[in-house]
Amino acid sequence: MKDVDLNFQFSQPSPTVEVFLPGNRVIRGPRGACIADFFRVLPEWSAPPIVGAVINGELRELTYPIDMDSRVKPVTMADSDGARIYRRSITFLLEAAFEELYPDESLTVDHSVSSGGFFCQVVNKNDLTEMEISLLENRMKEIVEQDLPFERNLVPLAEAVEYFQKNNNFDKVRLLKYRTKDHLVLYKLGHHQDYHHGYMVPSTGYLKLFHLQKLGDGFVLH
Repeated sequence: MKDVDLNFQFSQPSPTVEVFLPGNRVIRGPRGACIADFFRVLPEWSAPPIVGAVINGELRELTYPIDMDSRVKPVTMADSDGARIYRRSITFLLEAAFEELYPDESLTVDHSVSSGGFFCQVVNKNDLTEMEISLLENRMKEIVEQDLPFERNLVPLAEAVEYFQKNNNFDKVRLLKYRTKDHLVLYKLGHHQDYHHGYMVPSTGYLKLFHLQKLGDGFVLH
């Protein structure tokens, strides 16, 4: 039997961890801090905005806690994953602001249009006027300035179905009939909740780049 190497011994976990970034950069910070807190020391934090991270090979939200030394790559709006995170989040903001201003109406957000953005229509109502669209955009900007968090909650499937039924979102109800797990992740902003296939930014303050423009019988979210 070999003698025990005295250089190896038990110890208490360090209160700090290190994040290893591309380009041989290392950031040390408190164990358990979210990755966004590490990224804020980077000079490129907001140019283009960082909206996610690949941590030890896995795509994560910026709220993900760093509990051990990790290899991390920032994900920005210029990346395909980052663009999806931003579009998903800005659509959620639009839906929340619309629900607040027009609680008795229903909004559809279709796939992207050729000019860039998403085509939106109000169901069973006359087209939104230019003034109504302007009010909607201004309300979105106010929510961005408030920097409200997108709350991520794991809820029982039955509770999610009940919420969507109450809000006449029967497409979601039909979709959830085929779900095998008995829980579901819902994101929440104010009174608005929804189910999204993918990650979001931590709060509305990240969503400064958007514009609403009337088009035909609807409007475009750029």
